[in-house]
Amino acid sequence: MDSSRDKAGKKASIVAIASNCMLTVLNIVVGFMGGSYALVAEGLHTFTDIVTSVIAYIGFKVSQRPADERFPEGYGRAEALAGLVIVLVLAFISFQIMDEAHHKLDNPAAIPVPDHYVVIMAIVGIILNFIVSRYVIKIGREINSPAIEADGQHQRTDIYTSVAILIGVVVAKMGFPILDPILGFFIGILILKTAYEIGKENILHIMGFVPEDTDIIPKIESIVDNTPNAYNAHNIKLDNFASYLIVAMHIHVDSDISVQEAYEISSQVEQNILELPEVRYVTVKPCPFSEDHE
Repeated sequence: MDSSRDKAGKKASIVAIASNCMLTVLNIVVGFMGGSYALVAEGLHTFTDIVTSVIAYIGFKVSQRPADERFPEGYGRAEALAGLVIVLVLAFISFQIMDEAHHKLDNPAAIPVPDHYVVIMAIVGIILNFIVSRYVIKIGREINSPAIEADGQHQRTDIYTSVAILIGVVVAKMGFPILDPILGFFIGILILKTAYEIGKENILHIMGFVPEDTDIIPKIESIVDNTPNAYNAHNIKLDNFASYLIVAMHIHVDSDISVQEAYEISSQVEQNILELPEVRYVTVKPCPFSEDHE
């Protein structure tokens, strides 16, 4: 599982980085040539996609390290920490874009009318960002990687900014070129909003948050019910390490069996639960069936 997960995460990151390298160069070059600050801002936005893809993949790789003496429960939270680094990068770029847009709005007479090349580039950006973001998010969810998924969610915002640029060029050619730096400012705000959403999500992962609508507990209860001589899974505790879960729980066993038999039943339950792809470590405590253990 870890090997296939690593390959999928690496492939998603390579696709994201390659597409964003191409978009960064094209957006900035065409933006300068076509007189569109909004497209230049989008190029800087796309550059952040490259940086965040690299950071996301580093966090993903670190999280794959096996548990050791220093981190006995593994390195899973490295992905969420990488997500917070992404937030800092996005916030910095956002403020830079908004500051430059503000300076341009102070001198509206000097704002040029964007060229038709900007229209073509905006359309290319919409199509490519749609395909890549959808792919990266899909892989991130399949391998349960918050860092990879956050990277895909970040890239998805480029679709909306490219649409806004496309509309802005049309309006600018109608005699309102001031809309171009306004769109640049809007892109900065959108990046900041993305930073907030990614930050919120990854802070929850660091805190071990488990969604209320998770179906993992019913799965665990079903596994226990289908394991011979194991009954009534209770005191189920989940620790969310972003890319995997750690489970601690109690089960009931007959009170008249030996310690060895209780151990074997508990071990079998652990092995069965470890077959769930989202679970990496399990601890099962057997309780005598005749006693009430909270």
